[in-house]
Amino acid sequence: MSTDSNTKTRINRRTFLKAGAALSVAAPLVSVSGRAFSAPQFSYKLATGQDPSHPVNVRAKQAAERILKATGGRLEIRVFPSNQLGSDTDLLSQIRNGGVEFINMAASVLSTLVPAAGIANTGFAFPDYDHVWKAMDGDLGKYMQAQIGKAGMLAMSRPWDNGFRQITSSTKPIRTPDDLHGFKIRVPVAPMLISLFQSLKAGPTPINFNELYSALQTRLVDGQENPLPIISTAKLYEVQKYVSMTSHVWDAYWILGNPAAFKRLPSDVQAIVLTEFDRAATEERADIAALNSTLSQSLASKGLQIVDADKQAFRAQLSKTSFYHDWRDKFGAQGWDLLQQTTGALA
Repeated sequence: MSTDSNTKTRINRRTFLKAGAALSVAAPLVSVSGRAFSAPQFSYKLATGQDPSHPVNVRAKQAAERILKATGGRLEIRVFPSNQLGSDTDLLSQIRNGGVEFINMAASVLSTLVPAAGIANTGFAFPDYDHVWKAMDGDLGKYMQAQIGKAGMLAMSRPWDNGFRQITSSTKPIRTPDDLHGFKIRVPVAPMLISLFQSLKAGPTPINFNELYSALQTRLVDGQENPLPIISTAKLYEVQKYVSMTSHVWDAYWILGNPAAFKRLPSDVQAIVLTEFDRAATEERADIAALNSTLSQSLASKGLQIVDADKQAFRAQLSKTSFYHDWRDKFGAQGWDLLQQTTGALA
């Protein structure tokens, strides 16, 4: 081969490699709603325990898409639903050690790590949503966010809505406190809910959510308690006969961030993340409100018997126990007083 041929071969090879490199840099690797972005500067994970169809995941994915667009493709947040990255207990560990950058966690479970997160879960404290949002978007919510921060996590927005919790059963309807005596009920690993059902003489059994369906199916427990959207999206109606409308506890969802991961983001990206998660909180709350107005009928059509419970009887029974006094002592005067600013005296 001649020198000229060797030179041409080197030039062609060099030209090809340069062209290939240029194409690889320019090639869009992420596409959202028809808009393409290059490889993101930051790729973060958001882990949840809810079914993909739950409003938490629907709105989280929409928030992630908006964040990707608003940051010009710099931050990609991938949503992992249905405990794909671990149980609630696992996720609380991962968010602190940086295994995941964001998680969604119920306040009732978060309270195992941040006791103040459980204040809003106080049994039969909130009569309706007007009282809930007055407290959670006010001083009580700010107090809880500060306590979350002290525990080494960041609250990324106002709380989302987990909903008022209702009791389901495979054995009998629950109408009065007496119906709970000896009733073996699954609860999350949450001190408030364990204490509540112990005070009402039930048999609370802490089980992680990813094991709930099988626990009901095998009759390890007689029933469980969750908001209606969870009962629906987790298809618990397949293994339960009754849903008693006790509204015994209202529960929040918190979108939590790993502080180190959040600080790595440029300040303008941080602002976009906070804005979009807060917007998603408003949207998810509206979704839950809409679902609550239709789910009773929907669940009844799937075979669940809807049972009206005597809520006043439950609260009166709780007041005869040390439940409220014990939790006031555990939470401390500041948190308890902030709660009672909205709910009134709780015994």
